[in-house]
Amino acid sequence: MNDESTASSSTVAAQELRQFIERFERLDAEKKDIADAQKEVMAEAKGRGYDTKVMRKVIALRKRDANDLAEEEAVLDMYKSALGM
Repeated sequence: MNDESTASSSTVAAQELRQFIERFERLDAEKKDIADAQKEVMAEAKGRGYDTKVMRKVIALRKRDANDLAEEEAVLDMYKSALGM
């Protein structure tokens, strides 16, 4: 390779690197905006009298696989029964 093609490929690599970094930074900013919006939703729900701690648990449960959740609940019931709860 001559010096001109090496410089050219270095420029291309630098431009590509810059694009990756800028894309990541934009996504990071979007993630922050989404987190802020989620906080606003929870603050509004709390203002209307909802228990946001329980809401977060419900959201986490809705994300889980129904079969895994059913199995965990069955084991939890069994343990509670064993302890007389």
